Amino acid sequence: MTELKIQHILTLSYLLSKGAKHNYVTITTSSLGKNIKKSQQAASKHLLELEQNNFIERLVSGRNISVKITTKGFSEMVKLSAILQKSLDSSPSHVELKGILVSGMGEGAYYMGLKGYTKQFKPKIGYIPFPGTLNIRLDKKIHREAIKQFEVLEGIKINSFSDGKRTYGWVKCFPTKLNNSINCELIILERTHHDDSIIELISKVCIRKTAKLQDGSKILIKIPMNS
Repeated sequence: MTELKIQHILTLSYLLSKGAKHNYVTITTSSLGKNIKKSQQAASKHLLELEQNNFIERLVSGRNISVKITTKGFSEMVKLSAILQKSLDSSPSHVELKGILVSGMGEGAYYMGLKGYTKQFKPKIGYIPFPGTLNIRLDKKIHREAIKQFEVLEGIKINSFSDGKRTYGWVKCFPTKLNNSINCELIILERTHHDDSIIELISKVCIRKTAKLQDGSKILIKIPMNS
């Protein structure tokens, strides 16, 4: 073993949590195995491999095993931590989707204008949307798959309501930037007639006119994500 494998990283992480950076800590292979979700035999093998490669020092007295992480072992964990932190820090903090503007079915203006919705929009998203939604078709599968995560995220919820005749479903809003210039909201609907290739946006302005868009225009939207 010349490189740390995931099972060795998990083992060293467990040892660090027990104080093995500066001290010999007494452990059992059964407790180690339980914590790294491996068998007792596998845990014993991991310790042996780490010792053979000078990542840990091990003292055995009967059934008692005392382990301390070496300078080499700790140095490798620090390197891995730095790599992971850099990756996490540099990872985009938004979901980016690309699509094509298409005409809707004309229902957005009706539903967005219902009093049961409009009275909630102002206090929850800060404005009453322009009547109508902007429909964008996501042609690439990677974007259609990416949008699915918003179905389970909380977002800003506009609650369902009833007008006495029928019930209207909830709407979830996610702050969005269109073409790096227009603030709007991606809306996820409890009920929709669209398939999963169509997403809808709302804004306090008419996005088509403000951004000078027409059917077929290429659209880029960025949705900030809370880490």
